[in-house]
Amino acid sequence: MTAPLIELRDLHRHYVTGDTAVRALDGVSLKIYPGEFVAIMGQSGSGKSTMMNILGCLDRATAGTYEIMGRDVTTLDSDALAALRRETFGFVFQRYNLLTTATALENVEIPALYAGMPRPQRLQRAQTLLEKLGLGERARHRPTELSGGQQQRVAIARALMNDPPVILADEPTGALDSRSGEDVMTLLKQLNAEGRTVIIITHDDKIAHQARRVIHMKDGKITGEDGKTETGTAKPVTPHTAAHAPSGQAAEAVSTALKALRVNKFRTALTLLGIVIGVAAVITMLAVGNGSKQAVLDQITRMGTNIMNVRPGAPGVRNSGDNATLLPADAIALESIDNVTVVVPERSGRKTVRYLNTDYATSVNGVGAGFPLARDWPVSAGTFFSLTDVENYAPVAVLGKSVADKFFAPGEDPSGQYVLVGNIPFEIVGVLSSKGAAPWGGDQDDVVYVPYTTAMTRLYGQSFLSGITIKVTDPGRVTATESAIVQTLKDRHGAEDFSVRNSTSFLETATETQNVLTILLGAVAAISLLVGGIGVMNIMLVSVTERRREIGIRMAAGARMRDILFQFNTEAAVVCTIGGVVGVILGFTMGYIVSLFNVDIVFSAAPAVLAFASAVATGILFGYLPARKAARLDPVIALSSE
Repeated sequence: MTAPLIELRDLHRHYVTGDTAVRALDGVSLKIYPGEFVAIMGQSGSGKSTMMNILGCLDRATAGTYEIMGRDVTTLDSDALAALRRETFGFVFQRYNLLTTATALENVEIPALYAGMPRPQRLQRAQTLLEKLGLGERARHRPTELSGGQQQRVAIARALMNDPPVILADEPTGALDSRSGEDVMTLLKQLNAEGRTVIIITHDDKIAHQARRVIHMKDGKITGEDGKTETGTAKPVTPHTAAHAPSGQAAEAVSTALKALRVNKFRTALTLLGIVIGVAAVITMLAVGNGSKQAVLDQITRMGTNIMNVRPGAPGVRNSGDNATLLPADAIALESIDNVTVVVPERSGRKTVRYLNTDYATSVNGVGAGFPLARDWPVSAGTFFSLTDVENYAPVAVLGKSVADKFFAPGEDPSGQYVLVGNIPFEIVGVLSSKGAAPWGGDQDDVVYVPYTTAMTRLYGQSFLSGITIKVTDPGRVTATESAIVQTLKDRHGAEDFSVRNSTSFLETATETQNVLTILLGAVAAISLLVGGIGVMNIMLVSVTERRREIGIRMAAGARMRDILFQFNTEAAVVCTIGGVVGVILGFTMGYIVSLFNVDIVFSAAPAVLAFASAVATGILFGYLPARKAARLDPVIALSSE
C-alpha cells in the first residue's frame, strides 16, 4: 500500500453558538489513498459537509492533525491553503456555485487565472474541457441560460481546469433530475478511472454505493465503512504555482468590475455621480479662479508695468484724503530724475456734473497734461487738454466713455459743449476711449478729467495733491528709479511722509489674493470629490455583502487574500476612473457654458490631470477598506451566503 494522500488523526471541529458548543467533528481519523473513489455518507447534521470543508482546505480544524501527502495542513496560513486548493482540489458543489454574470467559458477558466496560466492557454483549455463534456456550443452562455445538468457539467469542467489530483463533490446530484444525476456520476467515475482521487459527500445511499468505499458518519464521528481501500493508477500531483502577478488578473478584475456596474445601473449611476460632480467641480472652479486671476492681472498690466504711484502719508499709514504732504512743486521736482518719462500730478474727488437737465454724480479728477501718455489712454473724440490749459487754470474737461454715454447719444461728438461741475461751467474738449473695469472692480470710464490746477483752485479749494503718477522709460530700472524718487522727496520734506508703489507690487498683491481665492475654490471642489469617495466606499461595502458567494467561489478556486483584495480595489478604481473621465468632460463643458455668460475662464491641463488622478486615488483609497473586508472573509461562510 502506498502512503496515504490524505490522513486525518483525531480531528475536531467545534463551533460555539451563544452558550451552546456544537461538535461538528468529534475525533475523526481517516486515511484516503491516491486513486480512491470514496463516498462520505450521513444525514443532515452528521458532520459530512464540515468534513468536506476541512478536506478541501476551506475550513480549519479546531484540534487534531490533517496531512496531505505528509504535509501538515493545520500549520499553513491562508495563502498556503489557497495554493493547496488551487493545486490539489477541484470542487463540485450541489448548487453549482457559478458566477451568474460570467459565461460558462469564463466560469471554467477561473482556477487557471489564479494559477497564473496565460489567457490564450486558459481560454483554449476551458473550451476543450467544455467540448469534452458536451458543452462546446454553450460556452458563451451564462448559467441562467443553462439547465441544471449543464450547469453541473460546467462546474466539473471548472474543477478540472488546473488538472487537480483530487475531486471533492458535495452532493453533486442533489439538485438534478435522475437522468442528469446519472450523467454526473458517470463523469465522476470516468475521472476516477483516469487516476483522480474522487471524494463524494452525500446522504443518498444509492449514490454513495456507486463509490468503491463508503464512510458512514453520525454526530461528527465515523461510525463505520463499507467496501475496501482500492487504489488505481493514481494521478500525480503537478503543482501550478501562481506568479506574484497572475497573468490577466488585472484585465479580469476590470472586466468583473464592468459587469458588476451593469448589474445595477441605477446604483452605479448614483455612485458615479459623486465622483463626476467632484471632478467637474475641481476643473470648473479652478478654471473660473484662474480666469478671474488672469483678468485682474491683464487689467493691471494694461495700466502699465512701468507705472509708479506716489501717495501722501507715511508707508503703512492709511491716507484720509486730507493729507497735505504732496505739493505740485514735488511733481515738478520729480521730472528731473533719470528714467522718468512723464510725471502726472493728481487731485481727485467726487462732484455732481450737470448737462442740460441731467445731473450725474461721478469722479472729477484733476490731472496733468501728460495723463494720456502715462496711462496709455488715448481720446476717441476731440483732444486732451494741453500744458497751456494746465498753466492757465482753464475750465476744460475730458469725459470718460460712461459719462459721455450718460449725457450724449451714441456716436455724438460732445466737443465744444459745456457741462456744469458744481456750479462752474467746463467746456468739453474730448472723450476718452473705453478702458473698462478696474482691477478692483470699478468702472474706469465713469470719470471726468480736468487740469489739476483748475481742480485745486476752483473745485476743491486745496493746494495739495492726492497723488502723483510717474511713468518710467525702462521698466528694468524701476527699483533704482523708485529709490531716487524716495530720496528726492525725503530731501524735500525732511521725512518720509509719503509712500511709493510700483505696478510690480500691485501684480504681486493681486496674484496672492487671487491664488487664495483659487485655493478656496479648489478646496470646495475637493470636498465634493471626498464626498464622492465616501459614496464609493459605501457602495463597495454593499457590493462585498452582496457578492460574498462569488468571493467564496473564487477562494475555492484558489484565490489568495491579495487576489481578492486586488480585484475589489481594482473595481473601486475602475468606478472612479470612469467617473473621472466623465467628470473631466463635464468640467470642460460646464466651463465653456459658464464662459458664455461673460465669465472669464482659463482652462489648463494641470487641474484636469490633478482632478482625474485624485479620482483614481480616491477609488484606491476608499476602495481599500471594502476590499480588505472581502479578502478576509472565511471561504466557508462566504460560500454559504445566499
